[in-house]
Amino acid sequence: MEKQEILTKLLKDDLKPALGVTEPGAIAYAVSLAVQQLAKQSPDSTPERVKVVLNSGIYKNAFTCAIPNSEHLGNEYAAALGLLGADPSRLLECLSTVHQMDREAEKLISQGKVTVELGEISADISIDAMVTGKDGKNVRVIITGSHTHVSRILYCEKTIWEDEKEEKHGEEKQAAIHRYTVRELLDYVQTVPAEEIDFLMQAHEMNHQLFLSALDSPKPTCTPCLLAENGGKIISQDEQKTAALLCGGAIEARVLGLEHPAMSVTGSGAHGIIATLPLYAVYQVRHCSREELLRATALSCLICMYIKEYSGKLSAFCGCAIAAGTGAACGLAFLDSAAKREERIHAVINNMASSITGMICDGGNHGCVMKGLAAVDTMWRANNLAKSFIMIESIHGINGSTPEETMKNMGRIASPGMEKTEEEIVRIMLQKHKIQ
Repeated sequence: MEKQEILTKLLKDDLKPALGVTEPGAIAYAVSLAVQQLAKQSPDSTPERVKVVLNSGIYKNAFTCAIPNSEHLGNEYAAALGLLGADPSRLLECLSTVHQMDREAEKLISQGKVTVELGEISADISIDAMVTGKDGKNVRVIITGSHTHVSRILYCEKTIWEDEKEEKHGEEKQAAIHRYTVRELLDYVQTVPAEEIDFLMQAHEMNHQLFLSALDSPKPTCTPCLLAENGGKIISQDEQKTAALLCGGAIEARVLGLEHPAMSVTGSGAHGIIATLPLYAVYQVRHCSREELLRATALSCLICMYIKEYSGKLSAFCGCAIAAGTGAACGLAFLDSAAKREERIHAVINNMASSITGMICDGGNHGCVMKGLAAVDTMWRANNLAKSFIMIESIHGINGSTPEETMKNMGRIASPGMEKTEEEIVRIMLQKHKIQ
């Protein structure tokens, strides 16, 4: 395939709707798929209990995360609701079919029929969900690599399905996005026919609707404050405050479990929100063309993907602020001027790398709003400096000699750099869980 076709496909394949925070949805998906398979393999077996083993990234991200259509939080309730009524055909929107099942979920958990264990400390994705019927028969669904990638299904410990394309353990394969330089990504963004990337508008529309749900709900506490800071207007003449409102509101709606999906990027709704809505704010305030917005969004998402492929899907590093924030900052630079774009974008990447790289991820929770706001503030600052071609030079800190090297180094801070941080964050969560 030609470069243009490959990059367009990467974007199309990466963007997916997700209801609520992605990790509870992935847990519920794995469990509900196991329920479905148990019914196929043993029609008379009634699902009775579930055991889920999660790697640290999934465990941490869902730990105190609100669940759509539920008043409850966290891993156990995601698993219980997956057992009771999630629809696996809806993938990361599987919890959209769960209504008024909290009491049943509470009963299952109080009876000890829902077990969630922490597995390996890892920046990758791993969910091992076993559903057992009253007759003792069971199905295990194993998810690895991405939130919905089923690598293996076992019935009574015998493999009944396996992904033959699954990479062998220890194999290293260059990510497709890393075959390209920033110059090539920029060339693609500037030359791809606008109609070929028009699908990106769905991300703006979906994430904006998620933001609007925060305005209509009594649950959010940050969103009303951000609205007041923006003069009581959704779209004011202040781009940065408008971007903070849209981003903060959409993230708050997501982490509080409001019933509207986000368009995820790199498997994360918050990444998708931060990669898109700041640019949507600029589009609304400046009245840019739809085409300009689409091209800036394509660059934002590709830069986000570039960093995330180095940092790992789930780590102790806040990819929402760092990877998606850097992507959106590059998109902002794209919208600001057609002159010397490549130099401006290089400056933005170095400036972002020198600022919030190292911000921790302590799960999908209400604190994500604060991290999103920090990302918006930093992307404007990084871009404003880059307008004057002010860049934190490559001799300093983790900055590399090229933008590609800088992004690789940003990813290295997460994996392997923050593995001990991840371990300590999870240890704190486990201690809190015991106290509760």
